[in-house]
Amino acid sequence: MPETKELEVAYFSMEVMLETDIPTYAGGLGVLAGDLLRSCSDLEIPACGVTLVYSGNTFDQVINSDGTQNFKESNWQKLDQLTKLENQIEIEILKTQVKIDCWRYDMVGHNGFVVPVFLLDTDISQNPDWARNITKNLYDGNGDTRISQEIVLGVGGVKMLASLGYTKIKNYHMNEGHAGFVPLALLEKHNFKDEEVKKLCLFTTHTPVPEGHDKFDYNLAYKYAEKYLPWHIKKLGGGDALDMTTLALNMSKVSFAVSQKHKKVSENLFKGYKFDYVTNGIHLPSWVSPSFQDLYNEFLPGWEKNPEILSEAPEKISNDALWTVHKESKRALINYVNAHLTSVASEQEKQKPRDDELFDLSTLTLSLARRPVAYKRPLLLYSDLERFIRIGVGKLQIIQCGKSHPGDDVSQSFVKEIVRISKKLRSILKVVYLENYSPKIARLLVSGSDLWLNTPRRPLEASGTSGMKAAANAILNFSILDGWWIEGFKMNPAAGFSIGPSDESVTPSNDDTIDSVDLYDKLQWEIIPMYYNHRSEWIKRMKNAITLASYFNTNRVAKEYQDKGWNL
Repeated sequence: MPETKELEVAYFSMEVMLETDIPTYAGGLGVLAGDLLRSCSDLEIPACGVTLVYSGNTFDQVINSDGTQNFKESNWQKLDQLTKLENQIEIEILKTQVKIDCWRYDMVGHNGFVVPVFLLDTDISQNPDWARNITKNLYDGNGDTRISQEIVLGVGGVKMLASLGYTKIKNYHMNEGHAGFVPLALLEKHNFKDEEVKKLCLFTTHTPVPEGHDKFDYNLAYKYAEKYLPWHIKKLGGGDALDMTTLALNMSKVSFAVSQKHKKVSENLFKGYKFDYVTNGIHLPSWVSPSFQDLYNEFLPGWEKNPEILSEAPEKISNDALWTVHKESKRALINYVNAHLTSVASEQEKQKPRDDELFDLSTLTLSLARRPVAYKRPLLLYSDLERFIRIGVGKLQIIQCGKSHPGDDVSQSFVKEIVRISKKLRSILKVVYLENYSPKIARLLVSGSDLWLNTPRRPLEASGTSGMKAAANAILNFSILDGWWIEGFKMNPAAGFSIGPSDESVTPSNDDTIDSVDLYDKLQWEIIPMYYNHRSEWIKRMKNAITLASYFNTNRVAKEYQDKGWNL
């Protein structure tokens, strides 16, 4: 179909997940960006994505028998999955003309509608080495490289879209402050009138965690971006340092949080600014397993284009059919786990583990798949190891996973401790930490587990989407009441279980002992008895879990962005 040169929205994000093995994303922010753009293609919204393509080495996580990690270099070539365009632009960084090439990836919707994603690249032979390295690695920790990446995304992205012929763009949507140079790139064209640029820009913030909000010393900012900093930049970006979130807030007609609770947290964090919110969702066709898609096609036809139909799951889906599909998905997960055990003592045992160490189909399987960082509390489940063993022996098997950054020693220590626990409980209670977590493994987990655990410190879970993916595959959530789960649990309390107190204040207390005791109590007295002794009630709750997907999907997210922002 002919490509339109008018766009309802150009969506700028430092990371976008295109496919599992294309290294243009690091985690949830990129996965969500990809899901939203896929829904735009399904809904035939004239949109495009703008991001960077990375040419550096990528690494697979390898967990050693002692729980330490190695990072094995893997190879990926842009030409394998992206299309190189002829367009090339130049922008000024460090008083140097830096050339930028463009690659393209198409997201194709149900009816063939295309939403292109344009990926900017400075790894060009004509550029000096420092400029070629700008797009080498995602989220480079070096401040010089980071600000250069953000200049390329914002200034380069606006200029590249013009080069591609997109002359009428109604909205420039900044996904996190990384894209904050977008409005600065638009100022000259609009006679440096802030209000004219603000009419075109929107902003979504995704995290209350300080590391998610870039700040650059103004000496560094002027050194690299002098050409694009207007005379009143300190009025726009903050007086002490160039705060990219503040810049995006000041230059947007509307700013969004990603859940109801996150709206309150953001307004407390950024005093004086008002936020709307659009609670995150997932692209259902990307995350509902093929077996469950077949189930929904049989009992809930039309769900893919109209996710609201999934709200009818309790009345329309057969118990037997649902349990059969769940067992099929669980078997696929268990087979994968048994080939990747970390409780074993050697590589030889990994190839042929003992029978008493193998995960099985009949045991209640609890999964926790999050990046192993302190605020997500990856060790909360093991706070009282003695009680955990008493509760879980013969009744629980645990799957955890999540990639540590190669330079994050604290994160790696969490993984090492979980592997140590898995070995300590060997033959008593099955625990595994799966290496090299990726969307491929995530799809196994969110369709084959029985229970989905999430234990963040409140209020640092802005939204979260892994639990949404689990619910869409009839898995019950077992989570701290934060982020999206506050809304999901209120919407349908029978879709899962809560952990800890319901405290929706912006400064809630986090008592690990209180939360862990509630976690253990609910496992012991409610969840385990229901799973083993009241299977019909468990299946009823699985159906209720499915109903959440009727709301927590990116079709609804895209429509809300249209109503609350893009169509303003």
